[in-house]
Amino acid sequence: MRIESLAPGEIFVFGSNSYGAHGGGAARFAYDRFGAVWGQAEGLQGRSYGIDTMSGPVVFEEQAARFVRFAVEHPELRFLVTEVGCGIAGYASEDVADFFAGAPDNVVLPDSFVRVLERGAER
Repeated sequence: MRIESLAPGEIFVFGSNSYGAHGGGAARFAYDRFGAVWGQAEGLQGRSYGIDTMSGPVVFEEQAARFVRFAVEHPELRFLVTEVGCGIAGYASEDVADFFAGAPDNVVLPDSFVRVLERGAER
Protein backbone atom coordinates (compact mmCIF):
# COMPACT_ATOMS: atom_id res chain seq x y z
CA MET A 1 0.00 0.00 0.00
CA ARG A 2 1.44 3.34 -1.04
CA ILE A 3 0.14 6.21 1.06
CA GLU A 4 -0.41 9.35 -1.00
CA SER A 5 -3.02 11.18 1.07
CA LEU A 6 -4.75 10.94 4.42
CA ALA A 7 -8.42 10.89 5.32
CA PRO A 8 -9.56 12.78 8.43
CA GLY A 9 -8.19 11.12 11.55
CA GLU A 10 -5.44 9.23 9.73
CA ILE A 11 -1.80 9.45 10.77
CA PHE A 12 1.23 8.59 8.59
CA VAL A 13 3.77 6.52 10.58
CA PHE A 14 7.35 6.75 9.34
CA GLY A 15 10.92 5.90 10.27
CA SER A 16 13.09 8.76 11.48
CA ASN A 17 16.57 9.27 12.90
CA SER A 18 17.62 10.55 16.31
CA TYR A 19 18.09 14.08 14.96
CA GLY A 20 14.66 14.32 13.38
CA ALA A 21 16.43 15.28 10.17
CA HIS A 22 13.71 14.24 7.74
CA GLY A 23 15.85 14.42 4.62
CA GLY A 24 14.90 11.29 2.69
CA GLY A 25 12.47 8.44 2.18
CA ALA A 26 9.20 8.32 4.06
CA ALA A 27 10.53 10.84 6.59
CA ARG A 28 10.93 13.45 3.86
CA PHE A 29 7.46 12.61 2.57
CA ALA A 30 6.07 13.09 6.10
CA TYR A 31 7.89 16.41 6.37
CA ASP A 32 6.74 17.65 2.97
CA ARG A 33 3.14 16.44 3.14
CA PHE A 34 2.00 15.54 6.65
CA GLY A 35 3.50 18.02 9.10
CA ALA A 36 6.53 16.14 10.43
CA VAL A 37 8.61 18.56 12.46
CA TRP A 38 12.29 19.02 11.59
CA GLY A 39 14.27 18.19 14.73
CA GLN A 40 11.62 15.91 16.28
CA ALA A 41 12.57 12.27 15.95
CA GLU A 42 9.74 10.51 17.77
CA GLY A 43 6.07 10.86 18.33
CA LEU A 44 3.08 12.65 16.93
CA GLN A 45 3.90 15.61 14.72
CA GLY A 46 1.27 17.14 12.52
CA ARG A 47 -0.55 14.27 10.81
CA SER A 48 2.43 11.96 11.16
CA TYR A 49 4.18 9.90 13.83
CA GLY A 50 7.94 9.28 13.83
CA ILE A 51 9.84 6.24 15.11
CA ASP A 52 13.64 6.37 15.29
CA THR A 53 14.81 3.43 13.19
CA MET A 54 18.42 4.59 12.79
CA SER A 55 19.76 4.29 16.36
CA GLY A 56 19.87 0.50 16.54
CA PRO A 57 17.33 -2.25 17.08
CA VAL A 58 16.94 -1.67 20.83
CA VAL A 59 15.91 1.96 20.37
CA PHE A 60 13.71 1.02 17.41
CA GLU A 61 11.93 -1.69 19.41
CA GLU A 62 11.42 0.64 22.42
CA GLN A 63 9.96 3.38 20.25
CA ALA A 64 7.74 0.94 18.35
CA ALA A 65 6.39 -0.27 21.71
CA ARG A 66 5.68 3.34 22.74
CA PHE A 67 3.92 3.86 19.41
CA VAL A 68 1.71 0.78 19.97
CA ARG A 69 0.80 2.10 23.44
CA PHE A 70 0.03 5.52 21.93
CA ALA A 71 -2.24 3.90 19.33
CA VAL A 72 -4.08 2.01 22.09
CA GLU A 73 -4.61 5.32 23.93
CA HIS A 74 -5.92 7.02 20.76
CA PRO A 75 -8.61 4.79 19.25
CA GLU A 76 -10.09 7.84 17.51
CA LEU A 77 -7.07 7.90 15.17
CA ARG A 78 -6.13 5.46 12.40
CA PHE A 79 -2.39 4.90 11.99
CA LEU A 80 -1.05 3.98 8.55
CA VAL A 81 2.35 2.40 9.14
CA THR A 82 4.92 2.49 6.35
CA GLU A 83 7.58 -0.22 6.14
CA VAL A 84 9.43 1.56 8.94
CA GLY A 85 13.06 0.56 9.10
CA CYS A 86 13.00 -1.28 5.77
CA GLY A 87 14.30 1.54 3.59
CA ILE A 88 17.26 3.71 4.52
CA ALA A 89 17.69 1.97 7.92
CA GLY A 90 18.29 -1.34 6.11
CA TYR A 91 16.21 -3.80 8.11
CA ALA A 92 14.12 -6.57 6.58
CA SER A 93 10.46 -6.98 7.49
CA GLU A 94 11.41 -10.22 9.28
CA ASP A 95 13.71 -8.19 11.55
CA VAL A 96 11.17 -5.63 12.73
CA ALA A 97 7.57 -6.75 12.17
CA ASP A 98 7.45 -8.35 15.64
CA PHE A 99 8.05 -4.88 17.14
CA PHE A 100 4.44 -4.16 16.15
CA ALA A 101 2.88 -7.40 17.41
CA GLY A 102 -0.22 -6.71 19.44
CA ALA A 103 -0.97 -3.43 17.69
CA PRO A 104 -4.65 -2.51 18.01
CA ASP A 105 -7.14 -2.51 15.16
CA ASN A 106 -6.62 1.21 14.48
CA VAL A 107 -3.07 0.42 13.27
CA VAL A 108 -2.77 -0.57 9.62
CA LEU A 109 0.49 -2.43 9.10
CA PRO A 110 2.16 -2.93 5.73
CA ASP A 111 1.43 -6.27 4.05
CA SER A 112 5.03 -7.40 4.53
CA PHE A 113 4.71 -6.98 8.32
CA VAL A 114 1.33 -8.71 8.39
CA ARG A 115 2.76 -11.75 6.55
CA VAL A 116 5.62 -12.03 9.06
CA LEU A 117 3.26 -11.71 12.03
CA GLU A 118 0.86 -14.29 10.57
CA ARG A 119 3.70 -16.77 10.04
CA GLY A 120 4.76 -16.25 13.65
CA ALA A 121 1.22 -16.84 14.88
CA GLU A 122 1.08 -20.16 13.00
CA ARG A 123 4.05 -21.53 14.92
